[in-house]
Amino acid sequence: MKQQLFGKNIVPSCIYCEHSKNVGDSQFCTVNKQLQNGKCKKFKYNPIMREPKGMAPLKDFDREEFAL
Repeated sequence: MKQQLFGKNIVPSCIYCEHSKNVGDSQFCTVNKQLQNGKCKKFKYNPIMREPKGMAPLKDFDREEFAL
């Protein structure tokens, strides 16, 4: 069984579709399709186009926690 990289429930979005092209601040679809009812028949997920979430802030540690 093949394991999905980011899970099975990826919501279709033109931001990380293989058919999306970014030109400056705008995006357009190379196959001229639009999302209808939140779905696109030509949607193909491209994990490289996804922007990662920011890192969680580190907790503050006391010097006593590292003492032996």
